[in-house]
This record gives sequence, C-alpha cells and structure tokens, in this order.
Amino acid sequence: MGHHPSGPTRRRTGLPARAGLLVGVLLASVAVGGCGGAVERAAPASPAASPGKPPGTPVPGAGEGEAATPPGTPTWGTTGAVGGPPPSSAPPPPLAGRLLAPDLLVHARRTLTDDEVARVRAVPGVDRVLALSLAQVAVQDRALQVAAVDPAQYRRFTPRRTARHRAVWARVAAGDAAVEPALVRRLRLGDALRLGTDEAAPEVRIGAHAPQVPQVDAVVNAGWGERLGMPAGNALLVHTGSASPQVVRPRLERLLGRALREEVSVQVLGPDLDVTAVRTAYLTGGSVAAAVGSFSYRLLGGGRVAPDPAWVAAHVRTEEVPLLGRVTCHRVVLPQLRAALEEVVASGLADKIHPDEYAGCYHPRFIAGTSTLSLHSFGIALDLNVPGNLRGTVGEIDRRVVAVMERWGFAWGGRWAWTDPMHFELERLVEPR
Repeated sequence: MGHHPSGPTRRRTGLPARAGLLVGVLLASVAVGGCGGAVERAAPASPAASPGKPPGTPVPGAGEGEAATPPGTPTWGTTGAVGGPPPSSAPPPPLAGRLLAPDLLVHARRTLTDDEVARVRAVPGVDRVLALSLAQVAVQDRALQVAAVDPAQYRRFTPRRTARHRAVWARVAAGDAAVEPALVRRLRLGDALRLGTDEAAPEVRIGAHAPQVPQVDAVVNAGWGERLGMPAGNALLVHTGSASPQVVRPRLERLLGRALREEVSVQVLGPDLDVTAVRTAYLTGGSVAAAVGSFSYRLLGGGRVAPDPAWVAAHVRTEEVPLLGRVTCHRVVLPQLRAALEEVVASGLADKIHPDEYAGCYHPRFIAGTSTLSLHSFGIALDLNVPGNLRGTVGEIDRRVVAVMERWGFAWGGRWAWTDPMHFELERLVEPR
C-alpha cells in the first residue's frame, strides 16, 4: 500500500464573509441587462447583427456612446482575489468606433507568430483581427473557456449591451472576471472563479455577469493570462465584414496549410457547432494541467469528441486497480487512484465502493446539452457509486472513502454548490511511496 500524503486537502469556497457580501452588492449592480442600458439580470445575448444582414455586418451606430456606471455603484480596492492582489491595468477609455461581430475563431496550442497573424490579416475577406489568450479552466467537471484580453479592444467584439457597459470593462481591467450569466446560475459559482485544476490555483473575483463572445465562458485581463502561464496570443477573433465567414474560413485553412492544421484550428462562431472544425483543448493553471497536456479534437455525433490519436496514445492508459478492476484514465491519475483504493481496502472500507456502479474515467465528450468539454475528456475524472449519488443530492457515498480520495489528490463533487457526489477529479499531484 502507498504511503499517506501529508495533510487533508481543503477546497477554498470563496472570499471572507464581509468581502463576499460586498461582491454580492456589486454583482447586483453590474449584471448586464436589456436595451437602453437598463441594469438587470439577463440571459446571454447573441452577437450584435442587423436584421437581414450577414453575421459579419456591424450594427450601424452600435459603437456610439456607452452606458455609464449606474449611480450609487460601489467601488473597491485591489485586493479582491484570494491569495493576493489581482493583476490590474489602466481602466479602458470610452467606447469609440463601431462594434464588430466575432465571425471566426483561430485557436492554437501555442503563441501565434507575428508573421502568422500578419498573413491572417492579409486573407481576402478578413476585416479586423484581435489577438487574445485562450485556455480551458477546470470548474466542476467542466473545461470552461477563459480568455485573457485587452478589455478596451475585446469589448468591441462582445454583444452590444455588454460592450456599452463601462463598469464591466473597468472591473476586468482592475483584475475581476466577467462571466456568462447563464453559467453563473447553472454552476452556482458564487463570488469567485478558481483559475486552474490545482487545489492552490488562484481565484479571481467575479465582478460582472455579462454575455460574451460565442464559445467564451469568462474573460480576465492579460495580467491574469501571464500569471496562469496561458500561451500569449494563441487565439485570434476575426471579423469578416460583409464577407461570409463560411467563405473566409477555408481560405484561412489553406493559408495555414496541412503542417499546421493539427496545431491551429479555425472555427465559425455562432449558435450551431461546426462539426467539421478541429478544436483545441488546453487546460491551464498548475502541475495537473501541465501533466495532462493539450490536444486537438474533432466533433462526433451525440455530444462525443475524438481527441488527437497521438495525444491518446501518449497519455491514456488502461490498467488494473483495486476494487474497480481495469480502468481507462490519463496516466497521471492511475498511480494516485491505485494508492487511494489500496488505502480504502486496508481501512476496511472495500464494501463501500460498488464496482458495478462505476461509470468510468476517460470518456471524450461534452457536458450534456452544452459545447463545453467534460474533464472526463482529459481522463482525469471518475464517477463512483452512481445510482445513490446523483447530481444535486447530498449523496450516499461513505465520507471515509471521500476523505481517502481527497488525501490522494482528488477533489470531490459533493463539495460543490451544485453537488455531484459521484464525481472525483484530479486536483493535485501526489507521489505514492
């Protein structure tokens, strides 16, 4: 049996009570709402576009003026993030110029070179290009797409009511996150968003609920991108003007050529998933993310995805472990899972895990009903004793088993605001001895 790692794991659950109360007041003030600058909680809006115009056509006059901060909105200092002051930048200037529809997303697993960006800009039909950093952050079994941006430039690509609210972008510049409203409600995120897979990953305060660019769940400033080690400028938002994005996309793919096609993907943004596109999965934030690696994937039917076979061959293994038998997981999971289950057996708790109710580890798929990758796609999550531990319940799994799994580096979904007590995911690396 492996040697115990020292000390139990403990998931941070947010800011101190006083700070959490202040943030609650702030969120009530800056959740972006309907037309005319009214402030209210609202569902995400689709990108701005005029009726009868192609998706790439800017809304006439959309960039004229902006919604001011509502009277009485509180302000704060620079100590909002757990673990120290958040990275901040100068507040963005007043919104000027037209708004731009985000028609295409170019996404790579590495920084795009200046020459590559210049070649994209020169492609016929490309009107505007904005560089940003893009990576997935693990939150409650989801790989959320987080963008690190220059708020002053990125806001022009967001829906009209988001773009025009200066308070949203001032808060992003100051070090807060702006998050899709539906996501905040669905995951019950509370005051803060943890930016990484590891237990010690930094947390950023959620300063605004605001609709974002399609396929982007949350935005932070560029300083957060640097702190997390996100590849700088590994993505481009492309506005195609009056040209059709469906016409411009193959031009960009021809430009990239066959050699880059597994490293760089081009996706048409919109409400429908582009099933022909190659996409990129890149977890960020700590040692677990570094060990997992990044991969490209294609969409299959029924919410399933097909990761790059080379990544699967290098990272996914099928091995024997106590109680469960043969399991297929990411290779970094297996030593810790084996050690945890050995301890469960040695502690006399073997009958508390039901092998016939194990629902697997590596399942490349989206979260049901979404276009967000599950952490099962990376092979770093597993589901135990499924029937008695359904989502949203307290769960029947023995808490002594939970304690063992947590000691061996697994976070338990039963501690989430919206519980998932069957679910365990790799949160930190522990070396069995």
